[in-house]
Amino acid sequence: MMPLDIVAGAQWGDEGKGRAVDLLSENSDIVARYNGGDNAGHTVTVGKAIYKLHVIPSGIIHPKTTGVLGSGMVLNPQTFVDEINLLQKAGVAINPERLWISDAVQLITPAHRLLDRAQDAALGKAQIGTTGRGIGPAYVDKASRRGLRAGEILDTEFFTSHVRTHFEEVNRLLTDWYHQPGMAVDALITEYLGFAEQMRPYIRRIGPLIQNALDQGKTILAEGAQGTLLDVEQGTYPFVTSSCTTSAGVFSGLGLGVQDVRKVVGVAKAFQTRVGAGPFPTELDGDMAQFLRGTGANPWDEYGTTTGRPRRVGWLDVMLLKYAREVNGFSELFLTKLDVLTGLKEIPVCTAYRRSGREFHELDFSGDARLLAQCVPVYETLSGWQEDLRACRAWQDLPDTAQAYVRFIEKQTGLPVANISVGPERSALIARS
Repeated sequence: MMPLDIVAGAQWGDEGKGRAVDLLSENSDIVARYNGGDNAGHTVTVGKAIYKLHVIPSGIIHPKTTGVLGSGMVLNPQTFVDEINLLQKAGVAINPERLWISDAVQLITPAHRLLDRAQDAALGKAQIGTTGRGIGPAYVDKASRRGLRAGEILDTEFFTSHVRTHFEEVNRLLTDWYHQPGMAVDALITEYLGFAEQMRPYIRRIGPLIQNALDQGKTILAEGAQGTLLDVEQGTYPFVTSSCTTSAGVFSGLGLGVQDVRKVVGVAKAFQTRVGAGPFPTELDGDMAQFLRGTGANPWDEYGTTTGRPRRVGWLDVMLLKYAREVNGFSELFLTKLDVLTGLKEIPVCTAYRRSGREFHELDFSGDARLLAQCVPVYETLSGWQEDLRACRAWQDLPDTAQAYVRFIEKQTGLPVANISVGPERSALIARS
């Protein structure tokens, strides 16, 4: 069994994967992102420092760890350069020896971003609610075999020509089809090439490098973006992202052959959130929603790391957690934000659905949003607690009712909860494994 661990979101993203990756990467040699782009955001709190990263793996904060951006990603050069500057100003050493970009990474451009917003706006009431970061259009270009790849940056003449063709094609689409203002193509190209050139030293073929590290017994942590329910194939389609967010995306997204992994960690909040449109069976509104979401005064409140949008919130949905276990092959759960539930007398948990006059306890469809929208949650209600959990550092420190809540999740999902976060700080963690 290779020393390859995978961290994947078990819900609609925003589960707190940054916490899990930060913990596990402490003992990892390489931390690699295998999907998505800067529509994802991982937040890690170290002392008074808060790191909000969108493309560079959050494990790079550990000084001995090498970060990898895999071929399953789409990458905006400006975002990459901005994050390098942010980390370097914070005292994190960033150089081509400890940060690699796959030469097969697809590139996002300002044209993609404008097209993303124009396309979503054109849907009217049927809008998906994208982040507008150009993710979808970049993946469309990849699938249609006309995308820009990072390796092309190494051939200046070819890349410059390809970039110009891309900008001119999208400009015609924006003006002729979506009736949007045209772009200042020449100025945008010049700026874009400048950012892309700064990526040059970091670009390499990463698959053999990662496999060689595995063969030497080095530990690899594969870091997923978004969450299971946003997977382009297994998620709540069509209200999904454009990449494979599940653990299966690791191998193609890092250029590895299929092989045994050591563990697959599913990260889940103690409740449920999502951003954007689409069905959400346990969604809440009013005072209870505000209680779970927070006011936004704290960086860890339920507002998007990437967009700043208030997240939709609801009770924990075990039905969807079991579905996530099934499609990822989770070996354990990492439960986050248990402390947020402090103060509730009762905590409902969805354990079944009613649809078309019958009750069922396992999903009988693969994430179809149309069918999920017809589901009515069936709840079991657990006792809450009043004690502040933020100082808890061991299992026995938790109140009995909080322990019972965790055990209930374990029984319902058939998975051990190996770690529990009880606050935003790096130390606010209960390790049970």
